[in-house]
Amino acid sequence: MNVFSNTLATALSDAVDLHQTLLAELAQAHLSEAEANALLSLIRERADAPLATRLSQLDAGFLTAVIRHGAGFNPIPGAASVQAYLRDTDMAPVISPDPKTTRFTALPSDRPGMPAFSDRKFDPWFENLREGDEMLYGYGLYGEKRSVYLADQYRDASGPEPRARHLGIDIFAPAGLPITAPLAGRVHRVAYNADPLDYGHTVIVEHVTEDGLSFWTLNGHLGQPIVSEGQEVAAGQTLAPLGDWHENGGWAPHLHFQLITSLLSQTGGNFFGVGHDSLWPVWAEISPDPNLILRLPEAAFTL
Repeated sequence: MNVFSNTLATALSDAVDLHQTLLAELAQAHLSEAEANALLSLIRERADAPLATRLSQLDAGFLTAVIRHGAGFNPIPGAASVQAYLRDTDMAPVISPDPKTTRFTALPSDRPGMPAFSDRKFDPWFENLREGDEMLYGYGLYGEKRSVYLADQYRDASGPEPRARHLGIDIFAPAGLPITAPLAGRVHRVAYNADPLDYGHTVIVEHVTEDGLSFWTLNGHLGQPIVSEGQEVAAGQTLAPLGDWHENGGWAPHLHFQLITSLLSQTGGNFFGVGHDSLWPVWAEISPDPNLILRLPEAAFTL
C-alpha cells in the first residue's frame, strides 16, 4: 500500500487530469475497501507542494468517492439503501399545484427555437406554450450535458474537464408558487448563493431513512425562504416561494430540485449542481435521479 501510494503521488504530480490518472492507476491495483478509504490521506502525505496545493482545492469527499469507484466499490456507501427507501416511501409534491395533475412539456436544453434558460426571451417563449390560464410546468432534464456549463467557472483544479451534466430536475413555472418539502425532515442550510448563474436563494433539507441513513434534498432558485436552519419541517410544508430573475441567480423562474446521498466535504449552503461527464457513475450515486421523489411520467422528459 505504501509503495502504491508513493507511485500514485508521483503519477498525480505530472497529471493533466487528476481524476483520470487516479482511475488509470487504480485499474492496476487490488485494494481492499479499507485501503481505498485511506488512500487519499496517504497520497497527501507523499504529495509534493504543487500537488498538495492542487488537492487542497478539491473536495476530499469527492476524491475518495472517485477512488472507491476506481477500486471497484460503490462510490457512496449507503446510496443504494437510500434509493431503495425512496422507491417504497410516499411523497408529497415539491411544488403546488401538484405536478401529477398539471399539464407539462419537456425542456431539453437543445429544444429547437427555445431561448436559453438564462435569456430573458425565455419567459415570453414559455408563456406562449400555455393554453389560456391553464398551468403549465416545463421540465429540464436530469443527466443532461448542457453547453451553458462549459464555461471556466465549471472547471476546477482537477483538470480541463468541466462539470457539465445536470444533477437535478428543473421545474419551470411562474415565480411565487410555493415550494414544499416532499418528506419530513430538518432544514440543513438556508443560503443565498449570489454568483451569476448560481442557485440564488437555496434551501437544503436533511431527511433520514428508517435505517438511520441521512440524505438531502436541495431546492435552488427560490425566493426568500420562510424556514430557518435547524427547523423541523413536515411533508408538504412550504419552504419558500419560487424565485424570480433578480433573486434566483439570473434564470427564468424554475426550481432546481436535487437528491443528494452524501454532502461529501461540503459544509455550506451550496452543493454541486452539475458533474463531470466522464465520472457520471460517481455523480449518479452522489445525486441519483430525483424522479425517485417527483415520480413524473417518462413523457415529462421527452418531446
